[in-house]
Amino acid sequence: MALSCTPVDDPGSSSLPITIVIADDHRVVRAGLRLLLEAEAGFQVVAEAGDVPSTESALATWHPHVLVLDLNLPGGSSLSEIARLRDGTPQTQIVVLTMHDDPALAREALRAGAIAYVLKEAAGTELVQAVRLAVQGRTYLNPELGARLAAQAPSDLAHPDDLSARELEVLRLIALGHTNGEVAASLYLSVRTVESHRAHIQQKTQRMSRAELVAYAREHGLL
Repeated sequence: MALSCTPVDDPGSSSLPITIVIADDHRVVRAGLRLLLEAEAGFQVVAEAGDVPSTESALATWHPHVLVLDLNLPGGSSLSEIARLRDGTPQTQIVVLTMHDDPALAREALRAGAIAYVLKEAAGTELVQAVRLAVQGRTYLNPELGARLAAQAPSDLAHPDDLSARELEVLRLIALGHTNGEVAASLYLSVRTVESHRAHIQQKTQRMSRAELVAYAREHGLL
């Protein structure tokens, strides 16, 4: 591991850098990710890990704002470890970075406690955005994968609060961090139509803010 700063006691302080641990079993990949992230103002990679045990050790030592986590690590499946990693350092947000573009895996990772799911093929354009959103407590999912995830809801899923199938799709994408414009593009709707759906969702669920909608989606298993 490369350790280069003191642990951060106040991860919410805007005057401090965003601290990051990178967990990937390929040294070359970690080096590339470090260069990408540290090129951003205010980002600091404090440690690297190549397996699950060293990831746990790095989190316990540095308590970073963000863990960038590959799903395939030796020493245990990192997907099955997400919940335990979150329990151990609840202030650390987990950004999954993987080559797997399977909506089912994305859904499982988010349910386990990850806040973002980024594809390695798009890491150059999406990872920095995902890390910044993660620090704000906001979810990020690759847009194309998010649209596929919304379209693959379980067929027996109940419609809470009489939400329509289209409203459920819009709600999922909103809860995954997409703007009204991005939802519109993903579902081939106009922004005005998405805004109308969102207003209906808020009225039916009595949840007004994005944070409340995210919580509602999680409570009802919509993610």
